[in-house]
Amino acid sequence: MQYYQCSRCDFIYTETPYWLAEAYDSVITRLDVGLVYRNEQMAGLTQAVITTWFDKYAQFIDYGGGYGLLVRMMRDRGYDFYRQDAFCANLFAESFDITEVAPFRAELLTAFEVLEHLPDPVAEIEKMLALSDTILLSTIVQPAPTVTPNSWWYFIPDTGQHVSIYSKRSLQLLAERFNLRYYGGMQDVHLLSRKPITHSLFRFITRPRITRLVNQFIPQPSSRLLADFNQIARQLPNQQPQ
Repeated sequence: MQYYQCSRCDFIYTETPYWLAEAYDSVITRLDVGLVYRNEQMAGLTQAVITTWFDKYAQFIDYGGGYGLLVRMMRDRGYDFYRQDAFCANLFAESFDITEVAPFRAELLTAFEVLEHLPDPVAEIEKMLALSDTILLSTIVQPAPTVTPNSWWYFIPDTGQHVSIYSKRSLQLLAERFNLRYYGGMQDVHLLSRKPITHSLFRFITRPRITRLVNQFIPQPSSRLLADFNQIARQLPNQQPQ
């Protein structure tokens, strides 16, 4: 596997990734032991960002949503989330995939640990922006422009799935390409949006302790757990909702 680096923005990318079919034979790799922890962390952060700047009663999309765990967690918190993922089985949010509802434009789209998997980030961001004007994403930016697969774990060449490694500057230029504002936060989280917000406040809100305080004191919508149960029950043959 060969890596190349942009001299303008330090973005690191691989040669044409001919190995992707093999790499995604198992979409979620055995090395992703942090999947549940990450979803717990991102659910709280997403809630804090939405309640601070966005309409919490709107519709939302988790792009590249994997097993649907984040969608289920957000719906349990009261947020009308739907999953998008063309490659992974939907285990936890079945019936709440964007393919199962009428097309809509999301108030906000999340894309956690997605960008590093994209061989063509520009094309995929275009697809995301067709669904929402705001993308809340996570990816770990390079700690230094001199990182290599031998010096930084995030390359994870053994899986063959991380084919794009970003610098802060490369994310800024990606936002500019689409006339979006870039906001860098804590917990490796970034916001690309047409919505103007205070950058310093975004960094503050995305601090774990502050995120917890925001979620503790700002009311959230009522959980969708029972309503979702009844909706799915009505779809099943010979079943009556409770």
